[in-house]
Amino acid sequence: MAGHPSVSVVMPIRNEERHLRAAVERVLEQHYPGELEVVLSVAPSQDATLAVAHGLAEEDLRITVVDNPTGYTPAGLNIAIAVASHDIIVRVDGHGELSPGYITRAVDLLESTGAANVGGLMDAQGSTPLEQAIATAYNSRVGLGGGGFHLSDTPAGPAKTVFLGVFRRDALASVGGFDETLHRAQDWELNHRLRLAGHMVWFTPDLRVVYRPRSSIRALASQFHLTGRWRREVARRHPETLSLRYLAPPVAVAGLAVGTAGGLLGLLLRSRLLSFLLLAPAIYMVFLLGATASMRNLPPAARLRFPLVLAVMHLCWGAGFIKGKPEG
Repeated sequence: MAGHPSVSVVMPIRNEERHLRAAVERVLEQHYPGELEVVLSVAPSQDATLAVAHGLAEEDLRITVVDNPTGYTPAGLNIAIAVASHDIIVRVDGHGELSPGYITRAVDLLESTGAANVGGLMDAQGSTPLEQAIATAYNSRVGLGGGGFHLSDTPAGPAKTVFLGVFRRDALASVGGFDETLHRAQDWELNHRLRLAGHMVWFTPDLRVVYRPRSSIRALASQFHLTGRWRREVARRHPETLSLRYLAPPVAVAGLAVGTAGGLLGLLLRSRLLSFLLLAPAIYMVFLLGATASMRNLPPAARLRFPLVLAVMHLCWGAGFIKGKPEG
């Protein structure tokens, strides 16, 4: 680790035409004093991602493009790592932008802490009112973004997981790399295996990555529904990882479903007892309004969308968790 060891930046890419160039430019603008390469693992896309990736490779010889025929992130990561030349692996997404000095600081932390993986904040930022509402939900405790790497006041130290990560290659190899059977939640599960194997995962707010959220309600709903389904699979494989935070959304979905259906039936049957169940959706609506009111710096257009964004995050994740692992 003496001096500035060579690093390989691996990027699993799919449908990232809009953000890929900015993500790669933030990597190259790091001015890391050691040797650096970038491996773009490109999955089949419905936009011009592949053309953008090859264009970037033509502009800079440090960039290599490889094919990820599976289309899934963990396989793309393992493919890129297999091609990578160096012993420090920096993971970056196609819609993420590294803060200045990120790689140098991360490499220093690997040496000073002895950790197998170091990472920092997921700093969600949006451009449109909807994206701003989604980003605010990510960065607050009222959304599903209540985890440590979403909050700037989380102190540095050992952590269960971090956003993205900068890894020692030998530690990755020792636990078998990313689990390709997990199409989502593979980061959390990998860090869990690293910790079970006796390795340390280190978080610091000094490391910040700008994250660009989904740009439509439909895309957000699909993202959170799939994430919930795969998080259920992680819980099935590692039941010791379950916590109240992960159980809250499915419990809320079940409670709202029972409360709404039972309450409406009570109104139909003129049953006061059943009608009382309508308190469940009423209380949730009050929560959404209160949470929105607490977001003081949110622009008016984004504020109008915030209750819907929160509900989509909570309910789609919870419904996905109840449904469980997708087929195939």
